[in-house]
Amino acid sequence: MYLSKTEAAVLPTTLVGTPRTPPPPATGRRRLWPLLGPAFVAAVAYVDPGNFATNFSGGASFGYTLLWVIVAANLMAMLIQSLTAKLGLATGRDLATNCREQLPRPVTWGLWVQAEAVAIATDLAEIVGGAVALYLLFGVPLPVGGVITAVVAFVLLAAQSRGHRPFERVITGLLLVIGAGFGYTLIGSGVDLGGLAGGLVPTFAGPDSLVLAAGILGATVMPHVIYVHSALTPGRYGDVVTAGRTQEGRRRLLRAQRIDVLLAMGLAGLVNASMLVIAAQLFTGDAGQATSLEGVHAGLGEQLGAGASLAFALALLASGFASSSVGTHAGQVVMAGFLRRHVPVLARRLITLAPALLVLVLGGDPTTALVWSQVVLSFGIPFALVPLLWLTSRRDLMGGWVNRRVTTVAGAVVAALIIGLNGHLLLGFVLG
Repeated sequence: MYLSKTEAAVLPTTLVGTPRTPPPPATGRRRLWPLLGPAFVAAVAYVDPGNFATNFSGGASFGYTLLWVIVAANLMAMLIQSLTAKLGLATGRDLATNCREQLPRPVTWGLWVQAEAVAIATDLAEIVGGAVALYLLFGVPLPVGGVITAVVAFVLLAAQSRGHRPFERVITGLLLVIGAGFGYTLIGSGVDLGGLAGGLVPTFAGPDSLVLAAGILGATVMPHVIYVHSALTPGRYGDVVTAGRTQEGRRRLLRAQRIDVLLAMGLAGLVNASMLVIAAQLFTGDAGQATSLEGVHAGLGEQLGAGASLAFALALLASGFASSSVGTHAGQVVMAGFLRRHVPVLARRLITLAPALLVLVLGGDPTTALVWSQVVLSFGIPFALVPLLWLTSRRDLMGGWVNRRVTTVAGAVVAALIIGLNGHLLLGFVLG
C-alpha cells in the first residue's frame, strides 16, 4: 500500500516516522503528591478557636508544665486520623456510610442524631471564634461578625464544586496563615529551652492542672473530622482501587496517607505548642489575662506590640473561617452517610448558624460559649471512635488493609483514655 504525501502528512508520526519517546515514569514524589491533602483539612479542627483559649490558659496558668500533654494529644490524633483515612481508602466509603451498612437501623439513627448535635456545637465554636476575630480586627459587632463568618465559610465550601483539590488548597492556605501568625509571635516572645525540656516530662502541678490537661487532651480529637477525613480519601486517585488490591499498591497508598497525616498533624501540633509556649513566656503570673480571647489579644499588644496582636487576630480569623467551612462539610457527610439524604448547603448553614447567632445576639460570653461547645463535642467522641476501631479491625470489611493487632490495641487504649478524660472533664463542668 502506497500513501501520497498528503495522506502521510495527516497520519500520526508513530506510523510514518520515528516513534515518540514515551514520557518518563512518574517519580515517587510525583506519584505521592496527588494523594496529599485530606489530612490538612482535618488538621484545621485541631487549631480551631476552642484550642486557642485552652492552650493559652494552660500556658498562662502552669507555664511549660502541660506541654507534654499537647505532644501526647498530637500523637493520638495522628493514630486516629490514620485509621479513618485508611477506612476510606479500603472500603471506598466514609465512616457514616459504613456504620449505616454494618449496624442496625435504630443504632444508625441514634448515631446520626448525636452527630448532628456535634455539628451544631462545632459550628457554634467556629462562628463565635470568627466573630471575635472580626471584632478585634475591625470593631465589627459580634452578631454581624457571626453572619460574615458564616457567609465566608459558605463561599469557601463552594470551592468543592470544582473538585477536592481547590477546597483542600484553600483550607491548607488558611492553616498556613494560622501557623505563620503564631510563628511570628513565637519569635517575639522567645523560648526558654530549659522550660521547654522540662515541659516534655509528664508531670502535673496540682489538681487544677490535671483538669486543664484533661481539657487539652479530651478536646483534641474532634469527632466531626473523623467523619470528614474518611469521606475525603475514597477515590482521590485514579488507580486507588486497583492499586489497593496488591500488597505493593497498599504499601504505596498507606505511605502517602501516613505522610499526609504526619505533615498536617505535625503542623497543627506545632501551632498548639506555640500557643502554650507564648502564654508561658508572656502571661505566667497573670493568668487572668489569658482567660479570654480579647484578653490574650490585648496582652500580646502590650508586651510585643501591635504586630503580635494583629498576627493573633488574623490567625483567629483564619481559624474561624476554615474550621467553619469544614464543620459545615461534616454536617453534609454525616447526613448523607447515615440517612442517604442531602440538604442544600444554604439550608444547612442557616440551621447550624442559629445557635451561634443566638449566643452572640444575647450577649453571651464568647469564651464561655467556646468552652461549653467543647463539652458538647466530648459527647460525640465515643460514637465516632468506637465504630472506627471496630470497622478497621474487621478483616471481612478491610481485607488486606485490616489493622494489625498492635494497632487495634493501641487504638483501644487511646480511645479509652480520651473517653475517660472527657468524662472526667464533663463531670467537672457539671459539678462546677
